[in-house]
Amino acid sequence: MSRSAVSLRPATASDVDALHRLLTEVHLTTAGIAEWWPRFTVAETDQGMIGAAGVETYPDGALLRSVAVHPSIQGTGTGRTLVDRALVTAREAGAQDIYLLTITAENYFPRFGFARIAREMVPDTVQASVEFRGACPESAIVMHRSLRGA
Repeated sequence: MSRSAVSLRPATASDVDALHRLLTEVHLTTAGIAEWWPRFTVAETDQGMIGAAGVETYPDGALLRSVAVHPSIQGTGTGRTLVDRALVTAREAGAQDIYLLTITAENYFPRFGFARIAREMVPDTVQASVEFRGACPESAIVMHRSLRGA
């Protein structure tokens, strides 16, 4: 994939298949995509979707999920831009805290203010998400960031 200009936009229903393909390619779960695609931001070039990040919102917090960048464009800042946009989405939805699960990127998310926490510190409403209920393994690392005053 060539490195043409990257643009961000909200996902549409027509992006669901491409989201599934991208997440599958980078070995992330696709569970819940059919329900949460309206809260995804996609990154694309003239060649199609090359990145995505989603936010699930619950009464007691938000869940950052499916931060994915096509391997051909990793390291270009696209992931950072997607995470920044997802944090704005969570704030705009009224979330005061945001959580994530990861098995491979524990060292990536602290640059955004996330810190590792115990699973039992996550509110029940967020733990009811498909990711916490089994789409991500029990061994996944749980991270948190406050959005208060941000």
